[in-house]
Amino acid sequence: MSLLTVENLTHAYADKSVFRDVSFRLLRGEHAGLVGGNGAGKSTLLRILAGDVIPDRGTVKWLPDVKYGFLRQHLDLQAGTTIRLTLQGAFAHLYDMEKRMRHIAEQMAAGAPDAEPLERLLAQYGELQTKLEQSRFYELDARIEEVAAGLGLLELGLEREVDKLSGGQRTKLLLGTLLLEEPDVLLLDEPTNFLDEAHIDWLTKYLKVYEHAFLVVSHDERFLNEIAGTIFHLEHQQLGRYAGNYKAFLASYEQSKQQLQDAYIRQQHEIARLETFIQKNKVRKAKQAKSREKMLEKMERIDRPTTAPRPRFTFNVTIDPVTRVIEAKQIQIGYTKPLFAPRDLQISRGDKIAIVGSNGIGKSTLLKTLLGHVEPMGGTVHIGERVRAGYYAQEHAVSELTPLERLTTFRRDLKEKDIRKTLAMAGLTDKHIRQPLRALSGGEQAKARLSELMLTDCNFLVLDEPTNHLDVLAKEALRQALEAYDGTIVVVTHEPDFYAGWVTDIWQVEKW
Repeated sequence: MSLLTVENLTHAYADKSVFRDVSFRLLRGEHAGLVGGNGAGKSTLLRILAGDVIPDRGTVKWLPDVKYGFLRQHLDLQAGTTIRLTLQGAFAHLYDMEKRMRHIAEQMAAGAPDAEPLERLLAQYGELQTKLEQSRFYELDARIEEVAAGLGLLELGLEREVDKLSGGQRTKLLLGTLLLEEPDVLLLDEPTNFLDEAHIDWLTKYLKVYEHAFLVVSHDERFLNEIAGTIFHLEHQQLGRYAGNYKAFLASYEQSKQQLQDAYIRQQHEIARLETFIQKNKVRKAKQAKSREKMLEKMERIDRPTTAPRPRFTFNVTIDPVTRVIEAKQIQIGYTKPLFAPRDLQISRGDKIAIVGSNGIGKSTLLKTLLGHVEPMGGTVHIGERVRAGYYAQEHAVSELTPLERLTTFRRDLKEKDIRKTLAMAGLTDKHIRQPLRALSGGEQAKARLSELMLTDCNFLVLDEPTNHLDVLAKEALRQALEAYDGTIVVVTHEPDFYAGWVTDIWQVEKW
């Protein structure tokens, strides 16, 4: 049975057509992944399904009484509340029942004027109690703590106020709330972006046995291979459906691409043959020529198969620094209290270091402290001579400028054609570079920021979760660029596949 039916969905943003005449169904209990290149429209499609965006044309029909939950890439939480209260909000209707039951108990304890009202109160109390027991209400604390532990929220403290959480921690909190609600359909937009490896493993196991349906946008191939039994692929404004996990999709996709290419070539040969016959026989065989003209008019033309621009990144060392890039002695990091004991750290020229550990443990704070953006709570940090850092922050303000305007302002010494060439290398088209950064997808914004890094005069790359939002091709291109880089690298990432094979050291912050 179809929980969701989408027919002839068409949508555009400004002069950019996102998708055209898209139709598909999501079945009861179906576990599906939604994939496609950066800017293909995956997040927009989810927002349309969730009712946040109204499409230009087409229909989205949910089966009556179907409950869906939507995990957005960005969210706001009510200040003043705690992690525990937010998670308990998933069961607000059950807590309301408990309040009504307590109120009835108080009424009965106060005494009733006659027996009949008392009987009614007893019946209402018993009905509410049965509903709570059937809903496993008395197991809620254990269920909340299980999900909180699985996503790394328990270690933050359930009484912690939500306005003190980082962006990644807030996303995890919303994800935890959705999982506790157990809707008929989960719509998840990049759920692994702010999860470390252990929490991704927990979420993978959870979704594999999830009783209901879900549609997940992700660029994490290993994650998709484990959780998805169906893959929807958004490309060239069209949506294709493939049975199997991501690996099976790739095999089928390559085959279908080749079939489309072959069909296009055959049709072009046929068009050329018919046009040649018409030109040669307009007079001598006018009737036959006219017949072939009608054949051409009725022919449904196959569009020339195209591929998205393949991104390429390259980072240059402008000047060699001293041998010791950074030396930290008995450093302590944090804001109100130290996050770990005093520690000596050294980064030498040519080192390529991956920093790993659970979210909220202090990886981003460590980067900012080593760069001098945040004062250490104890100890000293010395940055060597001629060290020039290029910093890719995890969280950043979205500009109203276009990528072209931002980079032109950043590098006034460069000609526009050189800046456009850099943006094109990153996989951004002419349309992308002329739109405000806020209007671009998360992946397109990341490519624009990496373009700025390519134009930065540096010899030390400091990258905080650079693969978040990047599609598979861009992620691989970045990995190759970092492997080939002659300078020094420190990268925070939750993807072992991204840094395996090219880093020289791994800092396990959890062990500190």
